Amino acid sequence: MSFIIENIGTIIIGLIVFVLIAGIVIKLVKDKRKGKTSCGCGCSNCPSSGICHKK
Repeated sequence: MSFIIENIGTIIIGLIVFVLIAGIVIKLVKDKRKGKTSCGCGCSNCPSSGICHKK
């Protein structure tokens, strides 16, 4: 119990960072399932469009 009390600040910051990263990953997965691109721009003039959207 003393370990938790002595390191409560580090534990809280670690949890906040973990939640933020998990939220970002969840959003990326949902966007990928909906067919949205991760770069935020259109694919019409993108030289890498063949890599992202294989037919």
